[in-house]
Amino acid sequence: MFKPVRWNTFVRDFIVIQIGFLLYGLAIALIVRANLGTGTWLVLEVALASILGIKIGTLTVYMGFLVLILALALRERIGWGTLGNILSIGPWLNLFLNWISTPKENPALQIGMFLLGVLIQGTATAIYIGVDAGAGPRDSLMLAIQRVTGFSIRAARAAIEVIVVLIGWLLGGPAGIGTVAFALLIGPSVQWAFKLFNVHPHKPEIVPAPAD
Repeated sequence: MFKPVRWNTFVRDFIVIQIGFLLYGLAIALIVRANLGTGTWLVLEVALASILGIKIGTLTVYMGFLVLILALALRERIGWGTLGNILSIGPWLNLFLNWISTPKENPALQIGMFLLGVLIQGTATAIYIGVDAGAGPRDSLMLAIQRVTGFSIRAARAAIEVIVVLIGWLLGGPAGIGTVAFALLIGPSVQWAFKLFNVHPHKPEIVPAPAD
């Protein structure tokens, strides 16, 4: 259920993964403040945060634990980075939301903020996945559903995100043209960042040979 911890590189891995989480929080804040529509999960999380009267970053922490419980119930393997993802990105997001505001009557700046957010999120994803300390809770749920149902990764992700964005939209979440643009652009952004940082997310695990 849990990936082993590489203690010999833990301090370095922790610093690198925190840089990734900081950038991820910045990316989400830019996309939210661009006010053009957000990524699928954030449509739901912004809606719930508004309904419950709490900060968006705080809601992402609660949602992360809820999604993690579902993934664990499906016996998906996680790592310390999975917990770090849940506990770190939300506080960074709250911090940057306090610092960044939505531009007034400046569509060009809004579009620029949105595109920069997508680019930074792709970079942040490559950085934290490159540490190989466990996928985030939402990706863990996607992998668990793919494994249990036999669906492709693409189908599993699409099914989850269609349900999530529909519920979020019905609850008044910020679905818009940016939501469609995010769905189209985040994949290429992540792929570009994987190549830039030479990240290989599906490294085969080395299993020690049994003793004679």
